[in-house]
Amino acid sequence: MKRILYTTTAVVVSAAMLISSCKNNDNKLESGSVTVAPDTISQKEYNDYKAWKEQHNAKATTPPAQTVVVHKHYTTVNETQPAAQPVKKKKGWSKAAKGTVIGAGVGAAAGAIIVKKNRGLGAAAGAVLGGGAGYGVGRSMDKKDGRVSQ
Repeated sequence: MKRILYTTTAVVVSAAMLISSCKNNDNKLESGSVTVAPDTISQKEYNDYKAWKEQHNAKATTPPAQTVVVHKHYTTVNETQPAAQPVKKKKGWSKAAKGTVIGAGVGAAAGAIIVKKNRGLGAAAGAVLGGGAGYGVGRSMDKKDGRVSQ
C-alpha cells in the first residue's frame, strides 16, 4: 500500500513540476488591443518590407525612364504603428535544452523515489527517460515557435 502511495505521489509531483516549468514567460508589449512580442514583426510588416526591398532593388538595376512623383503618407502622432525591425537571432537556451534539463532532473528524482533498492540506478534511468521526454516536448515547442526548421 505504501509503495502505491509513494509511486502515485512521485508521478503527481513530477507532472506538476513539468507542467509548472513549461510556462511561457515571454515579455510582451501591448500595442492597442494587440499583444506583440518585443523582438518580432507582424506578417504584414514583413510583406511590406519585402515588397519595398524588391521595388528598391528593381529601381537600382534599371535606369528610370520617366520622372516619377511619389506621394508619401505620413502618420499622425496619435496613430501607433510598430517600426519594422529586422528579425534578430534569438539568444539563450532553446526550449529543447530547457526541457532536457528539467526532464532529467524530474526523472532522476522520480527514479530515485520509485526504485527503493538501488536509488542510483533508478535516478540514472529516470534522468535518461525524463531527459528524452523533455527534449521531445521542448523540440516541438521550438518548431512551433519557428526557432528550428521543421
